[in-house]
Amino acid sequence: MLVGRRLDEQASGKRFVVMAWQYLLQVVEVFLKVTEGPFVIVLVGFMGSGKTTVGRELARQLELPFADLDYLIEIAERRSIADIFAHDGEAAFRDIEHRELARAIPGGVLALGGGAYVQERNRELLRGRATVVWLDVPFERALRRVAGAGHRPLAKDPEKFAELYAARRSAYAEADATILITSDDPTTAVAAILEAL
Repeated sequence: MLVGRRLDEQASGKRFVVMAWQYLLQVVEVFLKVTEGPFVIVLVGFMGSGKTTVGRELARQLELPFADLDYLIEIAERRSIADIFAHDGEAAFRDIEHRELARAIPGGVLALGGGAYVQERNRELLRGRATVVWLDVPFERALRRVAGAGHRPLAKDPEKFAELYAARRSAYAEADATILITSDDPTTAVAAILEAL
């Protein structure tokens, strides 16, 4: 009986060690996925998809820094996005946007503006250097979220807004993962992102 009990204890000990190593390997695998490249996770999607809100919560849960590309642009230019559009035009803004994307501080969660990932040069810049996640928001939800938002120059015209929504989807679809936004609770999207990593 004593010998049998010792054998059982040894077998249990070995199973525990194996399980511990399996868990450790899973942790290492997740760590490698979220730390490869200059950006850990880049969130893309249409206006009102919640990139900034979801990004902050995702960064909090992963204990990583968070940055919003539009905010970085405004800091660098010392003026608002709307002001850049109004005085310099969209083409000039896209040049600034690309420059600041290339300069963005690595090692965290980065939220892009709605049109940033539509630019081929930005997709090329991120390709192989980031895990890109598309927050796919239904049109009606996006429209409701940005209604009356004066700081969004491309959201002022409802028809233009609808055209942009349809036109940008093919570019967003090139992301590494797609998360359908079904709730206004950012933790729902964050849970789906973590599961998809």
